[in-house]
Amino acid sequence: MTSTQRDIEVSYDVSNEFFRLWLDENMHYTSASYLTGAETLEQAQLQKCKILYDYAEMSKDKLVLDIGCGWGANLQYLALDRGVQRSHGITLSPAQCEEIQRRGLPGVTAMVCDYKDYHPAELYDALISIEMVDHLVSPAQAREGKAIDIYRQYFDKTATWVKPGACFGFQAILRNKVPRTKKDLLDLQFTADVIFPGGLNPRIEELITAAHPSWEVLEVRTQRESYGKTTGEWHRRLMQHEREIRAQWGDKVYEDYDRYLSTCVRAFANHWSSDVQMKLRKV
Repeated sequence: MTSTQRDIEVSYDVSNEFFRLWLDENMHYTSASYLTGAETLEQAQLQKCKILYDYAEMSKDKLVLDIGCGWGANLQYLALDRGVQRSHGITLSPAQCEEIQRRGLPGVTAMVCDYKDYHPAELYDALISIEMVDHLVSPAQAREGKAIDIYRQYFDKTATWVKPGACFGFQAILRNKVPRTKKDLLDLQFTADVIFPGGLNPRIEELITAAHPSWEVLEVRTQRESYGKTTGEWHRRLMQHEREIRAQWGDKVYEDYDRYLSTCVRAFANHWSSDVQMKLRKV
């Protein structure tokens, strides 16, 4: 990954309790799927999991890998909501892996591992990955024209982990338009450099191009408005806990995350960013 383990720790290891204050109750740190707009954040996050579960053509007896599994929210959905008997997850964050182990989810195995170094002991029936690919390409690599090759290496490698015909429920944040004001550009740069160092959101055409020849793209669903609602709710909950966050983690942490989340809300509202869910099948 372009994002190193140190970068990932900057992004995700502030404190599990810090993130628990403003994410949903299961700590999904990816876009929810609002299908009517009237759902709670918790309901919309479960709908996201169901979409990707269906895209992966999962069932209780299938072995699945969650690539970039975060604090285990999707693994928890698989184990407890869907009764999946065996599921694996990999993350670069020790704090996230500790949280998964703390939850004691039946049939779940989580590991701290870079996907490039991962060698499964057996082939998987399905894959799920939720906004992990955003850590693969740096801005410098994108400017050098290397993005598609790096994404293709990821898709080619993951295809070696699955059985013939296996499906992949895949989700990624997208970059669309570039804002035109200095403040907006600086806020986006701050988000990239301070909150998520080492990574860059892909463009949708890069992902679709890079998926071939290893994966066939069966379905594509974008959800820009859903991510706007998600980040808006995160920001609302963050502000509700301002006093506690400033007291426990300091003014800078609160101010950095306030700036980051308010930038995200503007990014989705103004079409600078979007989100995509794809159903892929191994060729």
